[in-house]
Amino acid sequence: MRVLLLALAVAAMAVLPAGAQQKPQGSSSKPAAAKAAPTSSAPINLNTATQAQLESLPGIGPKAAQRILEYRQKNGNFKKPEDLMNVKGIGEKSFLKLKPLLTVSDRTDKA
Repeated sequence: MRVLLLALAVAAMAVLPAGAQQKPQGSSSKPAAAKAAPTSSAPINLNTATQAQLESLPGIGPKAAQRILEYRQKNGNFKKPEDLMNVKGIGEKSFLKLKPLLTVSDRTDKA
């Protein structure tokens, strides 16, 4: 009887599509994949980024994006990506994850 149950279980797993077998794991990683979409495009310029662009960065929600915009408005353009750590709530650990996705340049370079 145990052999029959084991054989049925193995057969059921072989018949299911690979995506269905990993659905719980795949569904939890989909939001992360959606957040990671900007990584395949050009880096986000901290000096010209919109709220939506900042929110597309991993770990940056609406409140953090707003703090970044407020910091930029009060202190002027970011001189280097590391200046992002001056924004409340963004420490070294968060910054190191974001660094490859960021750039800074003056928006007035071509003025």
